[in-house]
Amino acid sequence: MPERPGRGRPRKNPEALARWTPPEGWSRLVAWISEEEKKALKRVAVEAGVSVADLVRALAGGLAGGVIAPEELIGHVRKGTQIMEKIPTLFERDDRFHVVDRPRAECAWVFDGEGTPTEKLDGTNIRLTTRSGLLVRVEKRRNPTKAQKGQGIVDGWYVDTDDSSAEDKWILAAARNTDVTGWPDGEHPCEALGPRIQGNPLGLEEHLCVPFNLHVPAYQDVPRTYAGLRDFLMELESRFSPGRPAEGIVFHHPDGRRAKIKRRDFPLSA
Repeated sequence: MPERPGRGRPRKNPEALARWTPPEGWSRLVAWISEEEKKALKRVAVEAGVSVADLVRALAGGLAGGVIAPEELIGHVRKGTQIMEKIPTLFERDDRFHVVDRPRAECAWVFDGEGTPTEKLDGTNIRLTTRSGLLVRVEKRRNPTKAQKGQGIVDGWYVDTDDSSAEDKWILAAARNTDVTGWPDGEHPCEALGPRIQGNPLGLEEHLCVPFNLHVPAYQDVPRTYAGLRDFLMELESRFSPGRPAEGIVFHHPDGRRAKIKRRDFPLSA
């Protein structure tokens, strides 16, 4: 019987399969990105004739070596950040991306005294479904792409997580580490938090999920002016990690609208 050829085409450089050991002192950068963002990076990498990893390293190397000026990237980063923003910030921003004392029109309801203020948690938005005190489904949020927003698709949606996906590993760890025995049956939007999620700004030791509709405490007497919110956030301590500053406040309107403000949105000299 003739020998069957192996599956697929041979690699151009078999030696690339060898395990690579990074130099001493190097660290690994991990970021969560959407499928559309990943495709956009790949397109640029293909045009440059490098991998996505080498594309990121080339930018970092250029900045470190002084051949790329930070000013060349800052404007593009700010534009990208504005596209990424899923919950509107209460105030307009200046050219340094700090908020200024000029309320955004779509957030007028906050300044009219409407909405409930809660602590802003910097994690990953997911949705857990429970039945009889058991976790039966874990979903992650998808937000519309720029093209979809142009077609009038504004609100995001949820899709199922995948046990075999490395992208979903820590989301699922947070979900399975959360005690849902006392939760009512239904779907619960949550924030997944923990050591391997979004840099863990609260310094948590374990992964967990905080359900917005059950355990996120509301604040009383939160000011609703530029100066008032600035001073309030400078002193606000996280209720989920005592001793650490809270990232910010999210206002929740009964009709589902949300608006946010973060401590670092304000200029240091404000």
